[in-house]
Amino acid sequence: MKRVRYENYDNVRNTNSFREMLRWSKERRSKKKDLTIHTPHFENPEIDRLQHNRKDFSVTWIGHSTFLIQIKGVNILTDPVWAKRMGFQKRLTEPGIPIADLPEIDIVVISHGHYDHLDFASIRKLKGTPVFYVPIGLKSAFTRRGFKKAVEANWWDSFTDKGIKLSFVPAQHWTRRTITDMNTSHWGGWVIEARETPSVYFVGDTGYFRGFKDIADKFNLNIVLMPIGAYEPEWFMEVSHINPEDAIKAFLELKGKTFIPMHYGAYRLADDTGPEALSRLLNEWKRLQLNEEALRVMAIGESLWDYRKE
Repeated sequence: MKRVRYENYDNVRNTNSFREMLRWSKERRSKKKDLTIHTPHFENPEIDRLQHNRKDFSVTWIGHSTFLIQIKGVNILTDPVWAKRMGFQKRLTEPGIPIADLPEIDIVVISHGHYDHLDFASIRKLKGTPVFYVPIGLKSAFTRRGFKKAVEANWWDSFTDKGIKLSFVPAQHWTRRTITDMNTSHWGGWVIEARETPSVYFVGDTGYFRGFKDIADKFNLNIVLMPIGAYEPEWFMEVSHINPEDAIKAFLELKGKTFIPMHYGAYRLADDTGPEALSRLLNEWKRLQLNEEALRVMAIGESLWDYRKE
């Protein structure tokens, strides 16, 4: 049976050739990057409070694209990855909270199947018996590993679980876990909503695309967890990884209230560094004279508590 292959808006494809891979490799060898400056850690993560929290709203950055989100007593994880290596490279920064110190997890949302977003070794260590909400095409990867509580989603599908509404929304990306399975599962972001609490849009992994305007038309967004890293060289990466300036452009189109940057500083997936990505973001924010309070740069392991919608 022919396998389904999923596509982006407007059939935009990641079609870099072998020759372009060689060009990037040559460019990388010629660049000198300072990898000694790391994304800072929060000095005293509020582990005890997170473990016992059953009512307060919180968002905690674990690192890369992994967040612990607590809404109305429900513990939600995004793209749980505690891996010490990614390919041949060591992790640059330790996760903000050890996986053993997490509370029991109720819900896990997965943006796509790339290894820096879906790590089964980490998932096996989670406490609790979470339900996994995954892009269409990924459920079998969970069930054959013994995770029976997996729910597949296509773009614009919504689910309600424990009073939390979860909506899978488009992104511009691609995915592959083996040689033969390229784009046989989908990719996207998750909008997380509950009554009388802030909405959280976990963007996942994406290039800039016109779909942000469609998402803004359908949702009232408070907190936007937006990727800013793995964009260099841009001639190679721009289809699938948004740069800091376009991340701000997307945020403005989304009409979000608070921008929290992610997807930088943990793994060297491209030629940019975490400090470079953050510097470009801050410079563009300042150039555009945007509200300083709308940008919340978090340290790894830091928690945002008691967020107000307005």
